[in-house]
Amino acid sequence: MDKRNFGVFIDLENSGGKVTTLTNIIEKVKIKGDILLGKVYGYTERYSDLKEVLLSNTFYVVPSLKHGYNQKNNMDIQLVIDALEVAYKNDLIDSFCIVSGDSDYTPLVGKLKSMGKTVLGISRSEVASNIFIKACNEFIFLESVSTNNKVEVVSQDEPTVTNDPQDLLTVIEKIVQEQADADGSLFASELKKTLLRLRPDFAENNFGHTSFGKLLHSLESKFNTLSIVGNNSSLKVRMKNDGNPVVKQITKENWMEIFQEQLNQFKENGFDRVNPSILKTSIQNDYPDFDERQIGFKKFSDIMKRLEKDKKVAIEFNEAKTMLIKIC
Repeated sequence: MDKRNFGVFIDLENSGGKVTTLTNIIEKVKIKGDILLGKVYGYTERYSDLKEVLLSNTFYVVPSLKHGYNQKNNMDIQLVIDALEVAYKNDLIDSFCIVSGDSDYTPLVGKLKSMGKTVLGISRSEVASNIFIKACNEFIFLESVSTNNKVEVVSQDEPTVTNDPQDLLTVIEKIVQEQADADGSLFASELKKTLLRLRPDFAENNFGHTSFGKLLHSLESKFNTLSIVGNNSSLKVRMKNDGNPVVKQITKENWMEIFQEQLNQFKENGFDRVNPSILKTSIQNDYPDFDERQIGFKKFSDIMKRLEKDKKVAIEFNEAKTMLIKIC
């Protein structure tokens, strides 16, 4: 697995400016590689609770200076200038993460790609431009980053990783699921490198083991969700496939409660509007066999209409005529 070196450029207005969301963005990128440089744009005192996350990840802050009616445009232009300067001057950075869905960034993406750089885009589905999405090498909706990665924020006086094996297992499983090879496995050495990017204070000794391999075997034995194969020089980790996994089902009786819970989670993470496809993907993450016909609907949009009728959501359309659901 090739390690990528990222420059990360975040439009705070687009990301919502929440601690958990920002932490999840940074974690998502760190799973893919090292962050050599990070900048956030549009910072004001309303985002003061982000200071710890920004400082601990050595991000630079570009403040929002109110002047005229083109404040947002000024920030956008500054982001473009900074990204291009990094692309020209810093040969170590081979990948760029742009957290914004504005189509105005499409020429920037094209220029970075022409220089041999890889571009990862992250944005809220509400404002993500199809042009920008298609221009990126890889694109992730911000809702999916925030929904599937629940991060507990701790104070500076606390360690970033506890000595709880269950917490460690959760992080390891996330890495394996994200970075596994085609055969579903990941070398233990690569796993540890990624783990250290996410949790710099990790050490096997904290869990009572003298080597990473022994710690992995201990987790395998204790929780039975990982499978460790190979010898010490080529140890590999994969998720265990139980012979009779428990498959959760959505039924006509429980679907409304399940959808409401997912909508509430989006709202708690700062997303007032989402694309219905994001909602469906999130449901299918927990219920892989879900199909709208199982609960009496012909199309997923019919479920949206039912939710609107019950005043759970309001259906809207953006300028590109894409359906959005506003969470009530």
